[in-house]
Amino acid sequence: MTFHWLGTTTYPDGLTLQNDLVEKRHSGEIDDTVLLLEHEHVYTIGRTRDRSSLREGELPHPVYETNRGGQATFHGPGQLVGYLLLDLNLHGRDLHNYLRRIESLLIDFAAEFGINAARREGLTGVWVEDRKLASIGVGVRKWVSMHGFGLNVSSDLSGYEAITPCGISGVTMTSLAKECGREIAVEEAARAIEPFIERTFAPAVSA
Repeated sequence: MTFHWLGTTTYPDGLTLQNDLVEKRHSGEIDDTVLLLEHEHVYTIGRTRDRSSLREGELPHPVYETNRGGQATFHGPGQLVGYLLLDLNLHGRDLHNYLRRIESLLIDFAAEFGINAARREGLTGVWVEDRKLASIGVGVRKWVSMHGFGLNVSSDLSGYEAITPCGISGVTMTSLAKECGREIAVEEAARAIEPFIERTFAPAVSA
């Protein structure tokens, strides 16, 4: 598995890179690849007719419709985005299990900061009590995955205020910094999360 730290990347550039790497993964040119990055301020929404999570009126940042599941979310500086470009033929062709494994690695990672994170029944993502720490949305093309997770790292969560995150009314967003009481650099979090991803997605069968 190969990891790349991209620093701050625009959403269109990140999506173009994902699409290119998905094709290379299909053809066997590359191994499973994980992109870790921050995005410039942006809102994204899955391909759904229900756009109520974007609310009405003008938003402070651009909006992109994309080929992941789910309602609106925010990406911006202070959030660690992980794009997992994995051949799911090697990890079990089971999207429900795949989502649960991403949740598990994020829960284990949060524990490294003394945070007791967990799942909530019927809601994809990672939570600290009733506060949402990480959002997950994936896409799959010929059983190669793309997109992944957005883990809030810094204490500035103001970007979520203009939307209904993930379509959940009244949800409170939180971050590693808010829960553990100290600011954390996104690159520090990116380097630290790599072994959690690698352990979780060690291939189940030989290539």
